[in-house]
Amino acid sequence: MPTYSLADPVVATFVVIPVALVLLLLWATAVAYRQRGAALIVTLVGVCAALWMGGTWTLASTGVLRRWDATPPPFAVLVVAIFVLAGTLAWSPFGHRLVTAIPLWLLILIQAFRFPLELAMHAMYERGVMPAQMSYSGRNFDIVTGVSAVIVAIVVRAGGGRRLAKAWNVLGLLLVLNVTTVALLSTPRFRYFGDDNLNTWVTYPPYVWLPAIMVLAAISGHLLILRAFRTSKFPG
Repeated sequence: MPTYSLADPVVATFVVIPVALVLLLLWATAVAYRQRGAALIVTLVGVCAALWMGGTWTLASTGVLRRWDATPPPFAVLVVAIFVLAGTLAWSPFGHRLVTAIPLWLLILIQAFRFPLELAMHAMYERGVMPAQMSYSGRNFDIVTGVSAVIVAIVVRAGGGRRLAKAWNVLGLLLVLNVTTVALLSTPRFRYFGDDNLNTWVTYPPYVWLPAIMVLAAISGHLLILRAFRTSKFPG
């Protein structure tokens, strides 16, 4: 893995977006719990987020996530943990508070972070760091979700677009699951796309926050939107 510099705008994307997402989570927590001990809840969420970010960074920097000969591989355990956390965040009482406090259009708009992320990922492919199949030149079409999130959010903000939002949410979830599958099949454990197209870059910092924070935010975000459809606050 080439050395990296956070002064490089492309590399910095993999730090700036995760930090911004965590700050958004803390803001949403404060909004959801503003009448019941918000300071304590925000602090707890902040501590948990810091431990998760620090823990995944440490696992990447020490090489633990690159132990592909282990059974199960630590990276596979990380992926399972991401899905468990996403489901817990969305379907817990905490998730219920979020979807009842945060406007639907805003939940959708947050997913626009995937547009600059995909641009940064494509740049990493062009630099030879990321395999081609994980970019939009290959088998990753998640940039569609990021671009369309702005349009769908505007429609929902205007008071309509229930069917559009439902269709968009399903598509966005499928697209993030697609690239996650491609990423897993590209690891040294599977080598589905050949030895010249291995996905190991996300086991190094700061790129580990791509799955650990950004994929987590994408999946949990779609699940939160799905849960929000069951409330009466979604018009149209």
